[in-house]
Amino acid sequence: MKHIIDVTNLKKNYGEIEAVRGIDFHVRQGELFAFLGPNGAGKSTTIDILCTLLKPDAGEVSVDGHPLTEGQTIRELLGIVFQDSLLDRLLTVRKNLSTRAKLYPKSGIRLKEAVRAAAQAAGAWDFIDRPYGKLSGGQKRRADIARALVHTPKILFLDEPTTGLDPQTKQNVWQTILGLQRREGMTVFLTTHYMEEAAASDYITIIDDGLIAAQGTPLFLKERYSSDTLRLKATDPQKLEQFLTEKQIPHTLNESNLITIPLGSTKDAIPILRVADPLLESFEVLHGTMEDVFLAVTGKEIREDA
Repeated sequence: MKHIIDVTNLKKNYGEIEAVRGIDFHVRQGELFAFLGPNGAGKSTTIDILCTLLKPDAGEVSVDGHPLTEGQTIRELLGIVFQDSLLDRLLTVRKNLSTRAKLYPKSGIRLKEAVRAAAQAAGAWDFIDRPYGKLSGGQKRRADIARALVHTPKILFLDEPTTGLDPQTKQNVWQTILGLQRREGMTVFLTTHYMEEAAASDYITIIDDGLIAAQGTPLFLKERYSSDTLRLKATDPQKLEQFLTEKQIPHTLNESNLITIPLGSTKDAIPILRVADPLLESFEVLHGTMEDVFLAVTGKEIREDA
């Protein structure tokens, strides 16, 4: 699959501070790519360089085959949804989108069609004639996405697109994003501090202290940096704990009398359950999460990036 973004040995300093220290990564065309990092890791600096808002000190970057020196061409390929909205609260969504579309070579019927297509793609058509300031949080986010789509970009940058939204609205906005990526084949470059969103991506790159700390598919990262655990509820917790100790099976017993056993793999639970079955009331296998991965890779909580 074609690389739509290629980054090689990228560096950026602010005086004596090395914000980005020579990183390499790529983004494949049409994929949902998650770029994660704690606060101060170099994530925002990298994104600003990719969007041509900042010049690097060293390294090479190409966006759809264009070097950063072709800034105007690159900017025309990008749609950006910022964490804070740029739309006018007093104008309707339609007027906001039309104003944005006029920045590109569209006029008359073509402009109207661009606005309609962007609003429909982002799920904003039903409220297109309402003032932006009167919309709900989820509607505003979909309008923000429509603004980024009005010129039909090849790459959509999403900076914390669901921050502050309630769970149902967050899910609706996320469905809009995934629908765009799948229907249009659009490349989506995502930053988020919600690990369940990152887990839905095709590929993840984690940056920390100006360097790439880990990268791979969500499955690869979870297999490498997290582990499953087996949680047991026993009819006689002390007797089960004694049994596990005798069998030299590592475990912990908490105040609620639940026993937790780390697993090398999910299948490791099977022999333990077989021998412990007479003493069991219930059990569950908890799979490793992207939260576990992030903490293992960076040693920091992802919430620090909020």
